[in-house]
Amino acid sequence: MNPEIDTSKPHSARVYDYWLGGKNNYEVDAEAGEQVERMWPGVRRLIAANRAFMHRATRHLAAEAGIRQFLDIGTGIPTEPNLHQIAQKCAPECRVVYVDNDPIVLQYAQALLRSKPEGRTAYLHADVTDPRAILTSPEVRETLDLEQPVALSLVALLHFIADDGTATDIVRRLMEPLAPGSHLVISHGTEDPEETEVSERAAEYYRTNVSDGQARPYGTILSLFDGLDLVEPGLVPVTRWRPDGEAPELPDNKALILGGVARKP
Repeated sequence: MNPEIDTSKPHSARVYDYWLGGKNNYEVDAEAGEQVERMWPGVRRLIAANRAFMHRATRHLAAEAGIRQFLDIGTGIPTEPNLHQIAQKCAPECRVVYVDNDPIVLQYAQALLRSKPEGRTAYLHADVTDPRAILTSPEVRETLDLEQPVALSLVALLHFIADDGTATDIVRRLMEPLAPGSHLVISHGTEDPEETEVSERAAEYYRTNVSDGQARPYGTILSLFDGLDLVEPGLVPVTRWRPDGEAPELPDNKALILGGVARKP
């Protein structure tokens, strides 16, 4: 049975889809997205840059690091190319489990399940705040072999977890059971030291009208990778993580999402 979709107020997944130029959003989402853009010009380019970071990180993991298993939590509404399409283009045998707790994403989940025949793709409706339920689910256990390396993708997700300790604990509990050679991919909103008033006004509008969120300073985001070996160039603005010319060009003080990839020793 499909979940009921409330189109009377904006929704974070649909606003994100609007900024990416997707079609799975409504007028109320477009209005909210445009209002944030008026308050904070450049947000659309920033969201596109974050998506491009996910593409590059996935290509690196599949093509260079030899990863063949991916666990993508906080999937969001599918906007092609999706993670499994990037990974399976590099290696058709890649297996991917998508996880999201949003009934709206569940509505569109079938779009994520078109795997290449050599690989496999599954979708799990679950919440990142319950790592054990994710890792012990049939969808994960039947699709991924946790005794082999897995890439855990937490892209633009942890800034929706307000408490620092909770965010750190989530990463630790998800990475702990994964095999050595597994990788962690994180992108996370950070602060604008030059335009605090402008960005905070836009952030407050977003928190009040769309969804709660928590930007974090560089050091706090870096600590999420504790115990892991960061892949070059480390934790940087998403536009500077192995750029290939596809992402929008933004000065560092406007690229307010940091991205990094790290390997579990």
